[in-house]
Amino acid sequence: MSTDKFFAALSRTRDALLPAKTQNWLKTPRGMWLVFAGVHLVFLVLAGVLSLRGEAFSDTFIYRIWASVDFDGDRVLGPSPWVYPILALVPMSVAYIFGPAPFLFLWVLMIAGLNTLAVGKLTSWGRNTKAIPAALWWITFTTLLAWLGFARVDGLTAPVVLIALSLGVASPFLTSFILSVATWTKVWPAAVVLALFTVVKKRVQVVLAGVLVTAFVVALALSMNALPLLLNFLLEQGDRGMQLEATFTTPWLWMSVLGIGGARMYMNRDINSMQVDGPGSEFMSFLMQPLLIAAALLVAALIFWALHTGKRNGGADRTALLLFGSLALVTAFVVFNKVGSPQFMVWLAPAVAVGLAHQWKAWRVPATMLIGVAVLTFLVYPLFYDALSHNNPLMAGVLTARNALLVILFVWSVRQLVIMGRNPQAIPRHDAVTSPAATEATALAGPDTAAAVDSGAAPDSAAHTGPAAVTEES
Repeated sequence: MSTDKFFAALSRTRDALLPAKTQNWLKTPRGMWLVFAGVHLVFLVLAGVLSLRGEAFSDTFIYRIWASVDFDGDRVLGPSPWVYPILALVPMSVAYIFGPAPFLFLWVLMIAGLNTLAVGKLTSWGRNTKAIPAALWWITFTTLLAWLGFARVDGLTAPVVLIALSLGVASPFLTSFILSVATWTKVWPAAVVLALFTVVKKRVQVVLAGVLVTAFVVALALSMNALPLLLNFLLEQGDRGMQLEATFTTPWLWMSVLGIGGARMYMNRDINSMQVDGPGSEFMSFLMQPLLIAAALLVAALIFWALHTGKRNGGADRTALLLFGSLALVTAFVVFNKVGSPQFMVWLAPAVAVGLAHQWKAWRVPATMLIGVAVLTFLVYPLFYDALSHNNPLMAGVLTARNALLVILFVWSVRQLVIMGRNPQAIPRHDAVTSPAATEATALAGPDTAAAVDSGAAPDSAAHTGPAAVTEES
């Protein structure tokens, strides 16, 4: 089945489930914000109920303990607070401002606030109706991942990265500044910084913003008498084994399930992580760090090649390269990582959401794959993680399918970069401008109009008035 036929079948299924009137309502600012409010209200109510009982959820239990001892690792049993970069401790402190009881509610409230800013920026606060389907996709993805997006630090950084990518290459200093703050909160946005540095002309601005944020971080560490701990989040990863959910752990996962070679699953209580051990796993664990670095550098080199080769082949779209490059690098951070925590799936969404807002058809493949990734991840955690950790073959199959999708997503994003270099015209530009009337007509017709238009008239991405519409001069 061709891609167009597959998505036509999906559209028919959607049309059978949702009346046209409902679909049109969802594409309005009112519909989008009501759906957004409903999803976040559910999580806030659940967090409020748990907080009233003095409870937290998932990793927020650990965050709350860290905040209660002023992030003194010597007073904590289990993982140290310094497994995270220092700025991650700031929202933990804010959530603990009224003590342990309301910690979870305040934590979820902060994430809800950041998600509001992200969706607002993505859609120009509902004025860019063409971007509303992208915002609905973001809300759907967030909902499917459930507490993974609301009870982890990753849920704070994802909307921040989305905001930064919405600014894009038009504001390299501000984009880099926001991404640098996110990187000092959780490391993964460094992948997007690398993509930004590779794509923009004003690379000095990218570096300067990073230096300013880092200077502030060093000053903060000095004020906390924690300067020696500043880089612990990097050093403490080196001794970790192969985490159960990691992509490269899949062979050892099946060895454990099938009882081959003495492979086994076990809990590393020092870092609260389920790991797998077996023949060769120690060597693979050692190999993963250089593999991750090599993969990131190779993708960055490919972005640079696509930028300059694309110029010679008719033009390089820096916005498209930033988005495809960000997805490729972030996916590399997931696929080539010996840590495979389920919340890492949150990292993949910002580039896709902004890409959908720019050009729906070019991004519908990764968007669909990520919905599959979200569903499979939810089945793994929290639903059936206990079965998985006890060698259940069915859940091992679910995890294997999820990991296979991640590898396919990485290959797809790398292929897009190759296409951008060889034939930039194959992917319509993201920085062309259309009239407001045309934008409104496209929005009312919905993203499927793009698929119909693509077969005959101009592609839907030939026009864009949404985030980062103004790109850096090439």
